[in-house]
Amino acid sequence: MLKTALRNVLAHKARLLMTVLAVTLGVAFVSGTLVFADSSTAAHRAAVSKDYADIAVTVTPKDPPPGASGAAGAAGAAGAAGAAGAAGAAGAAGSVGSVGSVGSVGSVGSVADEHATVLDDELVRKLAGLPGVSAVRPAADGPATLNASDGSPLRTGRIWAHRAAAYVPGADGKDSRLPLTEGRAPRDGGEIAVDSGTAAAGRFRIGDAITLATDGPVMTKRLVGVVTTRDTRVTAGGTLAVFDKATAQQLFVSPGRYTSIDLAAVPGTDAAELSRRVAALLPADRAEATTGAAQAAQQAVLVDTLTRGNEKLSLVFAGVALFIGSFLIVNTFTMLVARRTREIALLRAIGATRRQVVRSLLWEAVLLGLAASGLGFLAGLGIASLLPRILNTTAEALPRGPLVIGPLPVVAALAVGVGITVLAAWLPARKAARIAPVEAMRAAEQPPTVAASRVRGAAGALLLALGAGLLLSLAGVKDASEENLRSAMFGCALLVVAVIVLAPLLAVPVLRLTGRLTGRLGITGQLAHRNALRDPRRTAATASALMISTALVAGLSVIGHSTGQALDRQAAAGLGADYVISTHTSSAGIDPAAVRRVSATPGVRTATGVCDSTLFIGGGVRQISGVDPATALSVMKLDFVSGSLKDLGPGRIALSRTLARENGVSAGDRIDARIGGPGTDVTPYTVVGVYEDNPTAQDALGARAEVQDKALAPGSVQRVLVRVDSGSDGDASERLRTATGNNPLLQVQDRKELVRAAAGSLGTLLTLTYGLLAVGGVIAALGIMNTLAMSVSDRTREIGVLRAIGMDRAGVRRMIRFESLAVAAFGTLLGLATGLFGAWTVGALTNGALKDYSLALPWGTLLLVCLISLATGVVAAALPARHASALSPLEAVAEL
Repeated sequence: MLKTALRNVLAHKARLLMTVLAVTLGVAFVSGTLVFADSSTAAHRAAVSKDYADIAVTVTPKDPPPGASGAAGAAGAAGAAGAAGAAGAAGAAGSVGSVGSVGSVGSVGSVADEHATVLDDELVRKLAGLPGVSAVRPAADGPATLNASDGSPLRTGRIWAHRAAAYVPGADGKDSRLPLTEGRAPRDGGEIAVDSGTAAAGRFRIGDAITLATDGPVMTKRLVGVVTTRDTRVTAGGTLAVFDKATAQQLFVSPGRYTSIDLAAVPGTDAAELSRRVAALLPADRAEATTGAAQAAQQAVLVDTLTRGNEKLSLVFAGVALFIGSFLIVNTFTMLVARRTREIALLRAIGATRRQVVRSLLWEAVLLGLAASGLGFLAGLGIASLLPRILNTTAEALPRGPLVIGPLPVVAALAVGVGITVLAAWLPARKAARIAPVEAMRAAEQPPTVAASRVRGAAGALLLALGAGLLLSLAGVKDASEENLRSAMFGCALLVVAVIVLAPLLAVPVLRLTGRLTGRLGITGQLAHRNALRDPRRTAATASALMISTALVAGLSVIGHSTGQALDRQAAAGLGADYVISTHTSSAGIDPAAVRRVSATPGVRTATGVCDSTLFIGGGVRQISGVDPATALSVMKLDFVSGSLKDLGPGRIALSRTLARENGVSAGDRIDARIGGPGTDVTPYTVVGVYEDNPTAQDALGARAEVQDKALAPGSVQRVLVRVDSGSDGDASERLRTATGNNPLLQVQDRKELVRAAAGSLGTLLTLTYGLLAVGGVIAALGIMNTLAMSVSDRTREIGVLRAIGMDRAGVRRMIRFESLAVAAFGTLLGLATGLFGAWTVGALTNGALKDYSLALPWGTLLLVCLISLATGVVAAALPARHASALSPLEAVAEL
């Protein structure tokens, strides 16, 4: 029987080619998704990680100087607590860095001597003389955000990965950490070098003037060199600016000082012992030493936390890929075995036992699976390489990194390619082996029995009831917890499986409805309709892959569109301004002088600054906005439940309705609260008004002067709300950016950009989903093509008869295309119904996280999904239709 299996494989190469192709694409979809998931996760890890491989001990200041850059402080604390990861966490929270003033007149680099870090050249010399130290590398690091050559901020989506470093040459005049590839190192404050990735992204060339900012005003420097770096935060999509040592020290710490000192050890030196020696040289209250291993371990915990969401998202996509790919393989091999029923019966007639027949088919499945697994895995690597390019809608869409091939994609390739193929062959092979030899004289495919149809209907109805019931039970839930999300995903999976099980039973009534349309297309349309109805099981199985893709795209499109509408309503409800100029974090500020420049910009009707800070109230931490009562109502849409804003002033605040309800207060009551960080006092405040929840106003409103005095960036504001004259929106954004000095630390956003920023992770999710489901569409097209090709092969004599009685080749092609179109329409209708029902029920969870959420159908997107799905059927029919029309009538009729 092994020889029989080998001969069958070799004798039916053309017939098995489509099967191998189907398995290959299914494996490619799954393994490619898993490789992409691993690579994406590794790139995200790299984007917030620092390499401690060659660092034995790092010395950092214990208390960063209060006037230095916060990011420099983060970099300083980096050594003790996995610094770069801490910088990544700060970046994930939106931290730019300092308590400085963006757009201020002077730089915020220097600090008073009494607060200066003890990390200086003298300490470097002492550390270099310690036994076991092979190299000492001081660093003056911090944040720096650059503008590209066209003046737009460069890679602002990864603000935490905007690094700046000092070029610290060794005895040979070179910095081994930053090898030059072009030009030379910067020598004074007017020069800068960048890494090669930044140079390419910003389109910089040697000699160009580059504008940038650290935590203060915009600076312009001349590019003199391009370096390479091993810093994974930079290579994964960040930026690196390199200054001469004196300039970096002035910007990020103080002249003659460093933010950290890394020590490399002589081989064989114990890192813990070396750390103790280093600590003995340091003032215990001013600096500390941490081993590289400890930093790496602490950083690993933080990075795991930061990237856990990416891993879960990738696993969800891998699960979807596995489902679609596995279903296609099972469907394809089931049809292949069903076509060979007569051949199997003949084997039984000449003496083969049932076990031998099953074993022969399983050997064929193993051989096909092994071949397809290897091809599919290679194709999956290609998919994993292409996906980041397809999904990178902006420079910040996905971090970059090499492909990571772990054991899971390899195991998955074999499991899908061999395991599922063998399973797909075993189920129909057992059924075929039960056929008595006399069945060889009958048709290859027999219609299902009434009992089998009843069992299918009962099973499908049960699954439908379970899935729909579970989803409907979530319709009233307002908590988007992880448990509820898992329940929603499980309910959607049950719903999809139920529709797949019921599809053969639904095919007949649905196709009869569509037959009224195809019947008007002439005899070819009528024949196509009858061919689709001839085997409802085959039609349903063929349409199911398209149904799955359509359901996922339609459902996610509805949820995404509804969420976007809700965010838009929130922005429109709370924002009366046309533009918002903001920093990336409340720890950085916009200098009031910049607000005055914006106010004086032509076309600006109103520009008012808002100071954002934290409010400790009722045992919780909320956000408070400091505003000018005279102008706040012109840029914010405030709906007061009680009281008003006119009495706002020192010692008086207004609360959102939710915050007032949580604390049991109303207009006229008093409540204790504290504004700002440590060092501020708890103060009794009078509540002057309660307003409807407003994302622009945040949780509370206070007098701007009072909030500014207690904020993290005293004297500055974090947002400028701008109203412009009607008709000046076209170029207002460019004028406002010019008024801010084109500072890359500032964002100038209109309403649409604010909505896109608020959508954030949802937009990324939809982008990833559309990209992955594009591959699912290719698989669906292949499934239809495969089925039609087998159908044409089965109907060779029938097509020959049609050609013999007068149907021309064009008529045959039309018949096959109409049949494919009917199958695609069936799958599209099922997919739309399933996707819309799932979106309607799951949307309740989104409503729990987004107050103004309501179901809104994206008619344009849904129409496009329908057109693409139907076009998939037309394209898939091209090759089978061409093959069918090329059949010679006499040869086809003579075909046995």
